[in-house]
Amino acid sequence: QVQLVESGGGLVQPGGSLRLSCAASGSIFSFYTMGWYRQAPGLAREYVADINRFGATNYGDSVKGRFTISRDNAKNTVYLQMNSLKPDDTAVYYCQARMRDEYWGQGTQVTVSS
Repeated sequence: QVQLVESGGGLVQPGGSLRLSCAASGSIFSFYTMGWYRQAPGLAREYVADINRFGATNYGDSVKGRFTISRDNAKNTVYLQMNSLKPDDTAVYYCQARMRDEYWGQGTQVTVSS
């Protein structure tokens, strides 16, 4: 059983930056593919990025070139560095761990507004 806790969300102005963190429990964190998804009110949950056990990364088209996903296996933590933020980035951001099963965090709110 994996437990995930997101942090780092908040209010930021357009063009600003935030770094989200997701801390995971468990002794086999390094084997999981870790991902970030987001969901705005009234919209479907959207894929943002993921990173596998080897460090290979993928990004959704809407964030490519602006966001960077990384992981620190020694800390059981995955990060999402978000730069050049836009109002459309406003959403609840969720951390995901997957291997055989999927696990989700509770989410952290990111609001991009002037």
